[in-house]
Amino acid sequence: MRAAVNGIDIAYETFGSPAGRPLLLIMGLGAQLIHWDEGLCRLLAEQGHHVVRFDNRDAGLSTHFHDQGVPPAGTPAPYLLDDLADDAAGLMEALGWPAAHVVGASMGGMIAQALAIRHPGRVLTLTSIMSTPGPEVAPPTAAAAEVLMATPPADRDGVLEQALRTWSVIGSPGYDLDRERITAMAGMAYDRCFDPAGTARQLAAIMASGGRTELLAQVKVPTLVLHGEEDQLIPVAGGQATAAAIPGARLVTYPGMGHDLPRPLWPDIVTEITKLTSA
Repeated sequence: MRAAVNGIDIAYETFGSPAGRPLLLIMGLGAQLIHWDEGLCRLLAEQGHHVVRFDNRDAGLSTHFHDQGVPPAGTPAPYLLDDLADDAAGLMEALGWPAAHVVGASMGGMIAQALAIRHPGRVLTLTSIMSTPGPEVAPPTAAAAEVLMATPPADRDGVLEQALRTWSVIGSPGYDLDRERITAMAGMAYDRCFDPAGTARQLAAIMASGGRTELLAQVKVPTLVLHGEEDQLIPVAGGQATAAAIPGARLVTYPGMGHDLPRPLWPDIVTEITKLTSA
């Protein structure tokens, strides 16, 4: 499905009963709505949530800013995280949701934080997963930065190979590397939309938006922060800083978890989110 939001189109999908608790899932850098695994979405729906996952601008089937190209270093970004947060608020408006429980992962956590700051009346609860209050907090390790900035492959097979290399570095060392799932997801994402320039524009938005630490002190909604203790892309200090910045936030860290959501942790993650949204 699509919604007209802020002059662009946002693609989205829903799970569960419209009578359930509204739960908006916001994905990260270069990721598409399919990266919120359908199985995880259904688990959340089974707990009484009306789940919506969507493509951010410049990802998936939402509007891409092709005419902006890749912004050269030192030039203004085409948009900021605040604009992505406004897109999320606009999608809620299009859905007829006065407010929702908001869950964001990685860059999606940054967007969720900005949403809670800019549109406090729209956010019932906030869950920030493997994220950070600013790019200067908990920078990636050298190995993670190398795979993040690697040159995009030229073809589908190269994309699948790069996905395996990337997740072998930033994935969860405490859990088996699910090579079949990684390549299947990378292939699905490539077939759905392949736009490395869009990812570069999103990264420019992260870097140009600065930090939110001081502004997060304004957030008054119940907040949960989840983070992997072995995250190399956004080390656990990012989650610790997020929780410290938001009054009353609860921090849960997972040994062996990196910058992904290992399937064995889904039941606990769903339980934690459900406790927050049903309180």
